[in-house]
Amino acid sequence: MLRKLDEELPVPHPAILTDDAAEILAFARSGLRSGLGCALVTLVEIQGGAARSLGAHMAVREDGLFCGFVSGGCVEAVVAAEAIQAIRAGCDRTLVLGKGSRFFDIVLPCGGSISLAIHVLRRSEPVDAVLAALASRQRAGLRYDARAQSLEFLRAAAEPGWEQGGFITSYRPATRIVLCGRSIELKMTISLAEAVGYDIIAFGGAGAEAVRPEQLDEDSGIAFLHHDLDKEMALLEIALASRAFYIGALGSERTHRRRCDELRRRGFSDASIARIKAPIGLFPKARDAGSLALSILADIAACHTAAR
Repeated sequence: MLRKLDEELPVPHPAILTDDAAEILAFARSGLRSGLGCALVTLVEIQGGAARSLGAHMAVREDGLFCGFVSGGCVEAVVAAEAIQAIRAGCDRTLVLGKGSRFFDIVLPCGGSISLAIHVLRRSEPVDAVLAALASRQRAGLRYDARAQSLEFLRAAAEPGWEQGGFITSYRPATRIVLCGRSIELKMTISLAEAVGYDIIAFGGAGAEAVRPEQLDEDSGIAFLHHDLDKEMALLEIALASRAFYIGALGSERTHRRRCDELRRRGFSDASIARIKAPIGLFPKARDAGSLALSILADIAACHTAAR
């Protein structure tokens, strides 16, 4: 039974600081399973600039706890308060912040406006399906029907936005990084990748027995941090046969020419070999391990964003 609307509302408070969609959806599901009313807030329109992309989420529980971001952190408490009211009323609503908003005292730094769809979750099945898909490293989506106040699970990800009266939000599994090498560069890159939250597979030596082509899906990148071409060749062949969005290899331009010659000798085409980013990294001539690791992960992140 819904509580009376005139009851005192809880003060919104962030439960966890995250902008990871899977964590936000899991937070909402956990609340529902605990018997708490929950709302999923989605950024559905941007006028001017914005701190977040279309499809950004917040999850809000009726007890005031929330997580996620739909802006830069300056409006989330207001959004959570609106979501709590929606939960109490049992009815979805749209919230506009910035230019044209009824909250005249909230001005977005970009000078534009954002529109947010606040959906009171009535069942967990669509969220469950997305989380199950992500856990099995499958892309997925949700379609929000504002008229029906409902969510529908989509088996494939699409570009976020409005389509035939519904708003599509897309989800991709965690970026997987396969790291191969036996060096301080490997150790430092693992440390940084863990801090970012990537799904990491790391090993020393040739490592061909450790990875199968099907593990290198379209949301996977692989980086070779060897100082020995012979040790990387077996796994490099596997990588080139995979759908990995990024393949990078350590070494100079001279070393890479030798790598390309060996791959041609093994029957790989120039088009296939061209997938390899070498010398590896976003900015050239990074010599120390820390700078190289940062350069590699920045390059991987940039390529993954471009591949959306």
